[in-house]
Amino acid sequence: MKKTLLFSVCAALTASLVSCGGPGGKAKTAETADAKTAKKAVPEYTVVDNAQVDLASFPQDKDGYYVIFDGKTLNGWRGYGKDKAPSRWTVEDGAIKFNGSGGGEAQTGEGGDLIFAKKFKNFELEMEWKVSKGGNSGIFYLAQEVTTQKDGKTKYEPIYISCPEYQVLDNTNHPDAKLGVDGNRQSASLYDMIPAVPQNQNPFGEWNKAKIMVYKGTVVHGQNDKNVVEYHLWTPQWTEMLENSKFSSEKWPLAFELLNNCGGENHEGYIGLQDHGDDVWFRNIRVKILD
Repeated sequence: MKKTLLFSVCAALTASLVSCGGPGGKAKTAETADAKTAKKAVPEYTVVDNAQVDLASFPQDKDGYYVIFDGKTLNGWRGYGKDKAPSRWTVEDGAIKFNGSGGGEAQTGEGGDLIFAKKFKNFELEMEWKVSKGGNSGIFYLAQEVTTQKDGKTKYEPIYISCPEYQVLDNTNHPDAKLGVDGNRQSASLYDMIPAVPQNQNPFGEWNKAKIMVYKGTVVHGQNDKNVVEYHLWTPQWTEMLENSKFSSEKWPLAFELLNNCGGENHEGYIGLQDHGDDVWFRNIRVKILD
């Protein structure tokens, strides 16, 4: 039988992080099965509930969207598993910029993924993005902050094992575009699962429009004013897609468990921007609540 441990964490955040979110994290461990039939065990983990911003303190535009990036500061944003934005994330010409380290996924101490410190459930997210030549990044949604322990030390697991990823990529010059299946690692794709069709990306150095809608399990990705991906969370089809991906229960049991239940019990999570080691820019970021 699975056991559940309650663990509450409220990080000391900047002054803009004003309320404590949720009832506390949950630590889980997989049941032990017979060795002949068992899948790989899921390690014990904790979903950490850190403080969240008050969305009402952010302006709404004429279309009813909350503007969650003011074009000048990183107010409301912080590093994944951190209490402030890492120094490689800056604001440049009205855009959030990640200043690449050139190290790919090998994140440095002054880097790491960036999240907006508010969990969303049913919403429509819009932003614009561009990448440098050969650039790679991503937009996360329904993300959780997840920790595990080893040898008495606590570490944060990668953000992408808890949530879907809208791929951000220079399709022409980054090798990831040719990996995966049928282009499912190209821009606007549900990373490693569903390719964006049509593939209508603007080239590196040019702005692209991204749109992500999540509503009661239905998810739609838009790119440059066209819907290019649609799928449904928390269904047998979603589980099957995970089993056929790099996040399968055999290859990565913790990722499979987290993604199969992405958003947790409340089906809500953070919006995040990925540090993949390359220069990338995001601007005009806004969210409409659909609850």
